[in-house]
Amino acid sequence: MTEVVITGLGALSPLGGTTADTWSALLAGRSGVETLTDDWAQELPARLAARMAVDPASQLDRVQARRLDRSAQAALVAAREAWADAGLEKGAVDPNRVAVVLGTGIGGVGTLLDNYDALLGRGYRRVSPRMVQMIMPNSAAATVSIDLDARAGAICPASACATGAEALAHALDLIRLGRADIVITGGTEACVRSVTMAGFAQAQAMSTRNDEPHRASRPYDKGRDGFVLGEGAAVLVIERADLAAARGRTPYATFAGASITSDAYDMVGLHPQGDGQIRAMTTALKEAGLSATDIQHVNAHSTGTPGGDMLEAKAIYDVFGHQPLVSATKSMTGHLLGAAGALEAIFTVLAIHHDVAPPTRNLENPEDDLQIQVTRETPVNLPINAALSNSFGFGGHNTALVFKKA
Repeated sequence: MTEVVITGLGALSPLGGTTADTWSALLAGRSGVETLTDDWAQELPARLAARMAVDPASQLDRVQARRLDRSAQAALVAAREAWADAGLEKGAVDPNRVAVVLGTGIGGVGTLLDNYDALLGRGYRRVSPRMVQMIMPNSAAATVSIDLDARAGAICPASACATGAEALAHALDLIRLGRADIVITGGTEACVRSVTMAGFAQAQAMSTRNDEPHRASRPYDKGRDGFVLGEGAAVLVIERADLAAARGRTPYATFAGASITSDAYDMVGLHPQGDGQIRAMTTALKEAGLSATDIQHVNAHSTGTPGGDMLEAKAIYDVFGHQPLVSATKSMTGHLLGAAGALEAIFTVLAIHHDVAPPTRNLENPEDDLQIQVTRETPVNLPINAALSNSFGFGGHNTALVFKKA
C-alpha cells in the first residue's frame, strides 16, 4: 500500500497553546485540570474541567473569531500550526489533491446555548443569523478547508470519543485510495458548558474530586471516580511519503495502519469481553504489517472510569501481553471527547520521534489485577520503533492507530 507519513502537527490543548508547549507540559507531568468558578457550575456535583490553556479567539482575527464557535476556532488555530509545521503554503501544492478530515463529538454547543439564551431573554431577533453555520458539526472541517484551500473533500466524522482517531483512519484511506495526496486531519471539541456538564454528571461519569483538581483524573488507580471533561483541538498533516521526500521534508513518523470496529452491543455499556477493542488493535497491527511483539508503546484510551480502564487494560494484555509500556495521558489533559484521539495520536507520534513514553499522573495505588506496564510520574526513555494509540466511544466505536519510525 501507499506509504503515508506525518509531516505536520498542531495542538491547542489544556496543557498549552502549541504542540511544543503541550508536549513539554505533558513530559513534565503537569495537569490542565482546574476547578470551575462559573456560576452555572456551582450546583453541579462535578465542578472540574480542563479548558484550553490559550483562548483560541485571541489567536484569530476579531471578526473571524466572532463568526466561529469556540470548537471551530480551536480547530483553525491547530490546523494552521500543523500546515506551517509541514512546510506547506497555499499555491505550492495542488488544492484539488488536499483534503480535510476533521471531526467533533458534539460540535457548536456553546453557540447553540448562547443563542437559546438570547431567544428566551430578548426574542428571536437577537438570534445570530450565523448561528446555523456555527453550530453545524462540519463547521470546523469546512472552515479549515476554506482557510487552507483544500478541495479534495471536507469530511466530518462524529463517533463520540473515538472521533479524532477515526478521522485519522479515514484520512489514511483517502491517500491509500488515491483520492488525495495530503490530508489535514484531527478533531476538535469545546463543550465545557452547563448542559453538557450536567448531562455527564447525571450519568455519574465524571470525577467529583472538586477540591483536588490536579489529582482528579486517575486512570488505573483504585481511587478513580470518573473522567474529567477537557477541550481543545489537535490536527496532523499526513501525506504520501514520496511527496514529502520530494519536498525535502523529514517526517515525524510513518502512519502504518488503522482499524475501526464496532461493539454492536450497547449505546454506553462496554462489551464484557472487550471484543471490539481487541479486534481494532489486532486488525490495525495486521494492516501495518506488524505483530504484537513489534509494539513498544501504547497510548491507552483510559479515561479514569471505574469500569472502562480495567476492561481496556485486559484487552491490551490479551493482545500484547506484559511487553509494551502504556501511557494514560488523559491523567493530565482530561478527556477531550472528539479531539482526544487526535491529540493522543500526536503524543504517540512524538513518543516515537523522541523515543520516550509520557508519564501517567496520579497512579498512586494501581488496581491489584493490573497486568499491563503503565508509566508513572516521570517519562521513560526507551527505543520506540512502533506504537499504537487506542480510542473508544459511546455507541461502541473503537479505533486503533499504528505508527512507526519513518
